[in-house]
Amino acid sequence: MSIATMSRAAVLATLALTLSGCAQFGPMFGGQEKARPHPRADGAQPRTQRAQRAQQPNRPAAPASNRDDVALREGIALYDKGDYDGAIRRLNGSDMNGAGQRERLAALKYTAFSYCVTGRQALCRQTFDRAFKLDPSFDLGPGEHGHPQWGPVFAQAKQAVKR
Repeated sequence: MSIATMSRAAVLATLALTLSGCAQFGPMFGGQEKARPHPRADGAQPRTQRAQRAQQPNRPAAPASNRDDVALREGIALYDKGDYDGAIRRLNGSDMNGAGQRERLAALKYTAFSYCVTGRQALCRQTFDRAFKLDPSFDLGPGEHGHPQWGPVFAQAKQAVKR
């Protein structure tokens, strides 16, 4: 066997091995294509069932306790992502109206933080004042006191409560 024939055989062998791993080329070289299930075979509902379900009355709204928990979690997540305006909107939304004291205090704290980090110190102070009206013993967590933006504003609000 000559070198040219061996090189050609090596190229063809490499090509065959490469293409044999591709399922999409199977039918081209005499192989069989794997059967794919019909899209509805996975349990999707037929169009008539979907239409009937759409005509049914809407489900009742989630209980207030679930809505305020969701609003608080979403607001804190927005704050953590750096979307401070979004956090303010979410934490001041109507979903928080029925929240318990603990949840409202957490919402007020993150709202105040959001105002402070966006340079709105007056609104930050007002929000801390609202938190102190709700609970005069309101306090920040251990790692939150010394923050350069909201730490001084919080200290002023706390001093005002002591007077």
